[in-house]
Amino acid sequence: LPVQTLRPTLCFCAPFLKSGSSSWGALDVIEEEETGDGAAMAAVVGPEEERRRQQQQLLLHSHDMEEEEAVAAGGTGHSEETLQLNLGDLDLTSDEFILDEVDIHIQANLEDALVQEALKTGVDLRQYSKQVEMELQQIENASIKDYIKESKNIASLHTQITACDAVLERMEAMLSSFQSDLSSISCEIQTLQEQSVAMNVRLRNRQAVRGRLSQLVDELVVPNIMISTILETPVTEQGFLEQLHELNNKINAVKEQAFRETMACADVADILDKLKAKAVAKIREFILQKIYSFRKPMTNYQIPQNALLKYRFFYQFLLGHERSVAKEVRDEYLETMSKIYLSYFKSYTSRLMKVQYEEVAEKEDLMGVEDTAKKGFFSKPSLRNRNTIFTLGNRGSVIGGAELEGPIIVPHSAQKSDVRYPFESLFRSQHYALLDNSCREYLFLCDFFLVTGNPALDLFNAVMGKTLAMFLKHMDAYVSDCYDSIAVFLSIHIVLRFKAITAKRNVPAIDKYWDTLLEMLWPRFEHILELNIQSIQNTDPQKLGFLDTRPHYITRRYAEFSSAIVSINQTFPHDRTLTLLGQLQVGGTGGLPSRKKAKPPL
Repeated sequence: LPVQTLRPTLCFCAPFLKSGSSSWGALDVIEEEETGDGAAMAAVVGPEEERRRQQQQLLLHSHDMEEEEAVAAGGTGHSEETLQLNLGDLDLTSDEFILDEVDIHIQANLEDALVQEALKTGVDLRQYSKQVEMELQQIENASIKDYIKESKNIASLHTQITACDAVLERMEAMLSSFQSDLSSISCEIQTLQEQSVAMNVRLRNRQAVRGRLSQLVDELVVPNIMISTILETPVTEQGFLEQLHELNNKINAVKEQAFRETMACADVADILDKLKAKAVAKIREFILQKIYSFRKPMTNYQIPQNALLKYRFFYQFLLGHERSVAKEVRDEYLETMSKIYLSYFKSYTSRLMKVQYEEVAEKEDLMGVEDTAKKGFFSKPSLRNRNTIFTLGNRGSVIGGAELEGPIIVPHSAQKSDVRYPFESLFRSQHYALLDNSCREYLFLCDFFLVTGNPALDLFNAVMGKTLAMFLKHMDAYVSDCYDSIAVFLSIHIVLRFKAITAKRNVPAIDKYWDTLLEMLWPRFEHILELNIQSIQNTDPQKLGFLDTRPHYITRRYAEFSSAIVSINQTFPHDRTLTLLGQLQVGGTGGLPSRKKAKPPL
């Protein structure tokens, strides 16, 4: 059995062994084997001797305990003299020794499987102990022989372990050196990282400074190509326009930097002022030449206007750097175009009125006037181009989509062809030309002179004000002596449609003119209707003639006139028209009852 297994059993059986037993003599065998093997054997036997010594001490303590128990019983015949022994922890008479623990120790040993087997079989414990001791001695001897047999291998292993220990020691030193080097490298890496961060910060700062300085230098430096282009290149070339943009940017940049008290601005301020003066002079001369070209006879002013729109930046440059010159150019344009429009429309209106029908309605051409009493216009029914008074006919086509925005009438062509037109056709042609030119002029003023809202309206009035006043004066003179109610009503609807067109084109410049024109036409139309109502009411029933199954001329005129007004109003409904027709119906029927009671003359 292994020694580790027998130890608890021996410790339990020791108190039961008698004193003077020689069964423990086998433990001294190891001392006899110590000679002849040198240092290697001593190294192997040394731990075994220590273990054997501890076992002997344990057995001695157990033997002393047995003798102490015999003395206490008094049946052994030994001397009753008390022995003074220092037993330490094995002293059963000590106050500190707890009997409960001894019982627990004995009970634990009794539960051991080997002890229980020995007690069951009735084996003599002394003999069994001797047998165990002999087996232990044999095992130990065999183990010692094995150790002695393998002493060389053990010595070799010891040498190898020593060599490995030396190698490991050198490796430890090497790794320590590596660790030290890595520590220094880590410090160097940290230092490099800090330097890298610092360099990155400096780089960003320099890039930021470089960007601002580059922008500042680019804004302040005046290249030679700009100087040569501004001084020598014509203003109509694209290169001049590009360099003018650059010059404008540099002038604005220098103003901004001068406000920040940048000292470098003083170095370029003089040359920029000279370039600005030269550019202003060339631009002024170019624009004034274009404006003067409008004054040439038979000139299509839309062509130079389109040319000016291509160089609208010229006026923007003047407005930003030389306002006096910009005002001079603007005033010259306004004055020139005002005279051109006034002259054109005055001439066009006078020539246009020459192609009107010669037969026009007069103040006697009313519903209640008898056919026999009419003269002039109605006395010539055989005329081919007779202008009807109460019948619409083809006159309503003037407010149709095709003719309303159709080409304007060319007076000299109409005169050559001997073509005549009613007043509403002349009115449409005249005012459509006004609408088209007004829209184009308003948009040009907003685009070229960079204005919107009320300033744009002010410029438009400066250009077209005299022309619009001339139109209103002409219309007032004509309408005040006009008795053609259908022509006036068609003119009202033409104005309403033209007003809608200008609103669609987003041109509010002539809205006030349309309103003024309507304020002029509506009262005249109402006045003519009142004259017709009064003519019916003043009709003498005795002069109406014989009763006939055919419609009377007054009824026929009223029906034709009402039909004409209603058909015109349906295309562009207006409540005021229906009110006037109601008044005409009430006024006309008021004078008819007396006619029904009249008797035919004998």
